[in-house]
Amino acid sequence: MSPHGIVLYGPPASGKDTVTAALHRLDPRFVLLPKLKAGTGRAEGYEFVTAERLEKLRGAGRLVAETHRYGNVYAVDRQTIDDMEAAGNVPVAHMGNIGDLRRLVGREPDLWLRVLLWIPREITEQRSTARGDADTGKRLTAWDETLADLKANTDEGFFHLRIHTDRLSADAAAKEIMTAYGRLRTAGRSREEACPP
Repeated sequence: MSPHGIVLYGPPASGKDTVTAALHRLDPRFVLLPKLKAGTGRAEGYEFVTAERLEKLRGAGRLVAETHRYGNVYAVDRQTIDDMEAAGNVPVAHMGNIGDLRRLVGREPDLWLRVLLWIPREITEQRSTARGDADTGKRLTAWDETLADLKANTDEGFFHLRIHTDRLSADAAAKEIMTAYGRLRTAGRSREEACPP
């Protein structure tokens, strides 16, 4: 089975949006997987829903990941992934904790290319301040939580690719990700051919 898509994991301001935009410029099939959002704040990349709507989707078993952060609830709807794949797109998911990432990839984790985007804590602070975030302190706390999450819940082999976005341009990072995704697709096809139905 071919990979579902790409998961970008990293602390705040590590470049998830920027790298996703670069992927889409290089190949329009790579599209941000929009999350449902119940709460307030930035709207770009999210579909705002009421708490009641979220509860209905949760009850129907459609939420594959759900995060509570910055006073909001963020969730991924399984139907959105299915619709994107049916349209020929490659979902690019942004994840902020390993638990949600594992729930997203499910029982077949190698159907998703797992990419760690990393920056030092001081770069998170610089980038957050430069873009005018009103909650830079919360983002630094999230950076600390991300590091602790990585240490507690992953090993060296968990991510297919690790990229330091303070050392590599977004376009160069996107090219590395596309190459790794191509290798994963090829490996998936080889497994299918070796194990016919």
